Amino acid sequence: MHKHTSRRDFLKTSATAVGGFTLASQLNIARTAHAAGSDVLRVALIGAGGRGTGAAADCLEADPGTRLVAIADAFENRARGAAKNLRQRFADRANVPDERVFHGLDSFQKAIDAGVDLVVTATPPGFRPMIYMAAIKAGKHVFMEKPCCVDAPGYRILMEANKLADEKGLKVGVGFQRRHTPSYIETIKRIHDGAIGKVLYLRAYWNGSGIWNRAREPGMTEMQYQVHNWYHFCWLSGDNICEQHIHNIDICNWVMKDDHPVEANGMGGCLRRYVGNAKGTGQIFDIHFVEFVYKDGTRMYSQCRHMAGCWSNVSEAAHGTDGDSNCNGSISGKNQWRFAGKNVNAMVQEHADLIQAIRKGLKYNEGWHGANSSMTAVLGRMATYSGVVVKWDDAVAKGPTEFPKVLSWDAPAPVTRDQEGNYPIPVPGLYKPY
Repeated sequence: MHKHTSRRDFLKTSATAVGGFTLASQLNIARTAHAAGSDVLRVALIGAGGRGTGAAADCLEADPGTRLVAIADAFENRARGAAKNLRQRFADRANVPDERVFHGLDSFQKAIDAGVDLVVTATPPGFRPMIYMAAIKAGKHVFMEKPCCVDAPGYRILMEANKLADEKGLKVGVGFQRRHTPSYIETIKRIHDGAIGKVLYLRAYWNGSGIWNRAREPGMTEMQYQVHNWYHFCWLSGDNICEQHIHNIDICNWVMKDDHPVEANGMGGCLRRYVGNAKGTGQIFDIHFVEFVYKDGTRMYSQCRHMAGCWSNVSEAAHGTDGDSNCNGSISGKNQWRFAGKNVNAMVQEHADLIQAIRKGLKYNEGWHGANSSMTAVLGRMATYSGVVVKWDDAVAKGPTEFPKVLSWDAPAPVTRDQEGNYPIPVPGLYKPY
C-alpha cells in the first residue's frame, strides 16, 4: 500500500497481469517457489496482531522445515512485539533480524520482497485482497486468514488472483480450520454421499457476547484509529457476519458442494454495541439474521449476534429427507452415525496440508472457496444493512467499495463522525446495497 495507492489500482492492472504470463514462466515459478535443493521454506508474516502471531506459530509448528524470516504490520509496536514473542518461542526458526521487521501501511510489500517462499497474512480483512494479489504476482505461496474480502471489488480481485495462482502453480491456503478437522471432513463426506438424503435446509449460528473495542490513543489520526480498532469498521472487518460468522457460512457452502447462494434477504441492527463508554467508537451491527437461497431452492438460515446475556451458539446444521446432521461428527435418522476417530489441532493442520502441497507439487488452491464464502457473507451483510432482497450477480457486479480512495495515515478515513461524535450506522430501508 504505497502512500497514494488505492485498491482500484489493483482492479485496473490485475486483469492485464493475469494474461501476461507464459506457460514457461508458470512452470518455472512452480518449480522454484521454495529454496532450491533445500527443505527450508522461508516464511513472511504480514499482520502481526494476536491472530497473525498465532498463525505464524501454527505454520512453524506444522513443519520443522519452516523458517520465519520477515514480519510486517501497520504498527511498529505490533511488528516488534510479534518478533520478540516468536523469537522466544521458536529460537533459531524465528530468528527475524531487526532489518526484516517492517512497519507502515506499505510494509506488506517489503515483507513479500524479503526473499520468502510463503506469505502468511492475517491483517484486518479489508487489506486482504490487495496483499493476496501482490503476493501472487510476486510468485509466492500464500496462507491467508478469513474472511478474504469485505466487499464486491475485493471479491473480484480475489477471483483474478486465484486464476493467476493456478496459472503459476502456486499453492493457497485459507484459515477455515473446520475444513481440516477430521470430524467435519468425515461428516460432510457422508452428507455428500447421501447419508441425510436430499438437503432441505441449513442452519448456521455465531451468537456470542461480543468482541474487544480498543480506545483511541493520544495523537492518533482518524485513519490510525480506525485501523487500530479495525473490527468496528465495515471497510476493515466487513462486520461480524464476515469476520466470525463466515466460519459457519463456509460450512453450509461446503455441504452444498462448494456452491454459493444466489440471493439473500435479512434483517439486523445495532442495539447495544455503541452505548455508554463505547458510544462513538465504531459503526457495525450487533445482530444479523439472513435467509440465503441457493440456486436449487435450498435455504440457509443464518444468525449472528454480539450481545452479552443472550443465548450463545456457534454451530451448523443440515436437515435432509433422510435425517439431520450437526456437520461435525453426528448424523441422526435413517443412517445414524457418530464420529469415533481422533481429531487434530486443525489450526496447525491447515498449515501442514498447505506445506505438504508445496513440497509435493500438488494442486492446492483454497482461495476459490475462500473467495466465495467471503462474498456470501458480504451478500448477507448487504441484505441486512439494506432490508431488501440482494441478488448474488448484482452484488458482485455492482457492490460498492468500502475501501478508502487514498491509503495513508494522514488521508481521510472512509467514514467520519457526525457532530455528536457518532459514526454512521446503516439504516435498513434507507441504506442502498448498490
